[in-house]
Amino acid sequence: MIVYPEEKPLPRYIREDIIERTDGVPLFVEEVTKAMLEAKGPSVSDGIANDVLPSFEIPATLQASLLARLDRLGTAKEVAQIGAAIAREFSYPILAAVVQQPEAELQSALDRLVAAGLVFRQGVRSQATYLFKHALVQDAAYGTLLREPKRALHARIAEVLENQFNDIAENQPEWLAHHCTEAGLIEKAARIWGKAGQRSIERSALIEAAAQLRRALTQIATLPSTTTLRREQIELQVALINPLMHVKGYGAPETKAAAERARQLIEEAKALGDPPEDPQLLFSVLHIFTLVNLVTFNGKALRELAEQFLALAETQHTTDGPLSTIYRGHCGRPGALRSITRVV
Repeated sequence: MIVYPEEKPLPRYIREDIIERTDGVPLFVEEVTKAMLEAKGPSVSDGIANDVLPSFEIPATLQASLLARLDRLGTAKEVAQIGAAIAREFSYPILAAVVQQPEAELQSALDRLVAAGLVFRQGVRSQATYLFKHALVQDAAYGTLLREPKRALHARIAEVLENQFNDIAENQPEWLAHHCTEAGLIEKAARIWGKAGQRSIERSALIEAAAQLRRALTQIATLPSTTTLRREQIELQVALINPLMHVKGYGAPETKAAAERARQLIEEAKALGDPPEDPQLLFSVLHIFTLVNLVTFNGKALRELAEQFLALAETQHTTDGPLSTIYRGHCGRPGALRSITRVV
């Protein structure tokens, strides 16, 4: 049952109206009830005593209810907006570094947010961690920011993380990459997304790695092509194959597509006269194709790949090494493909 303070239930017609408008969504029910209390104050209790509720327009949506409550917070609304831009959960030291307000003002604003039930606080005030009550509350606060102020805010957050919280930037590069992306710092964001992806591979967080590497490649694709960017793009594309092999499978369409794209990028760079810094990257990509065709039992493709390996080894003047010796001695013989996959 929906009640006001002192356990006074709402009139039946008001309860029914709220339930109908909110579809019984608990967060919406709670927000509408709180909005009514904040808007009407003591007069609400008087109305209940007479079974007549003072006029109150029930917000049509949860979003509208949350926005109305934020608007009634005054200057605390700006703090909520900045906190929402940082993350759903944010620490006081990071918030203080971004906001740059007198501590007393900032603490007062945070107290109002906590008292309003929009955020929860854990820990002592100067080192506390704050958490938005619900992701929808964070979204509502963040959604009130205009485009350019929003980009400037994300740039400020990225600057603070890099210069004042370097340990966080190093250990959680995806967080820094997110803020660089939202700030429009595309080239920097691509580099950090790539770093985050490589770190996730090292930690065997392969699903996250694939997503982060794709974010990096998406960012690079929006930039004018340069030699440096083409090389970074190739390295990231080759790196993407690794998590896809283990998450999707060696013969999965996504793995094949990633390998094809890597080979295409290498060939395009070579045609432009700036091949990858690491000449072994193409060997790696061909090795992936070998594994893909091995698990799909495509013998014809495997023989063609063996010939490509040998041709590539000859162009890189490695025909006297163990790689080319195996290709020459075993191409076409039983067990040749097994030998190739062991060596490459």
